[in-house]
Amino acid sequence: MTRKPTAQKTPAFTPVFKDLSTEEIESVLASHHVGRIAFSFHDRVDIRPIHYVFDERWLFGRTSPGDKLVTLRHSQWVAFEVDEVTGPFDWKSVIVHGSFHLLDPTGTSADSAIYERGMRAIKSLSLDALTENDPVPFRTELFGIAIDSVTGKTCSTK
Repeated sequence: MTRKPTAQKTPAFTPVFKDLSTEEIESVLASHHVGRIAFSFHDRVDIRPIHYVFDERWLFGRTSPGDKLVTLRHSQWVAFEVDEVTGPFDWKSVIVHGSFHLLDPTGTSADSAIYERGMRAIKSLSLDALTENDPVPFRTELFGIAIDSVTGKTCSTK
């Protein structure tokens, strides 16, 4: 049986792709609190969802002990992505490249200052973080991602 070719429909719009400005990138990072962190070790790449807070040149978050931290202690370079999607041709995507750091309040004064900054950022999401009323008490490890570079893309039909 021979199939008759079907007519291709011409879309009523043309998607427009463009780079996001620095201000648009920062707006996407600041207005969302869940993204995905990608990291690698030897021949394996992994990606995990994480909660985060954007604070200038840092992303701060919490995680639980486990294989992710074991890997990140060996290879601190990460990529991080957050998306804002309302349709197949209506989205924004931001990619961050940087280095992963477990934060420790007992380190140098610079380490301590970053730890305090990270704590303030995390407490802005949940005042009960790292207290007896913590909604996710298993997330005991505070971390920061020092941002080295960011890029952003958008697609719209306007």
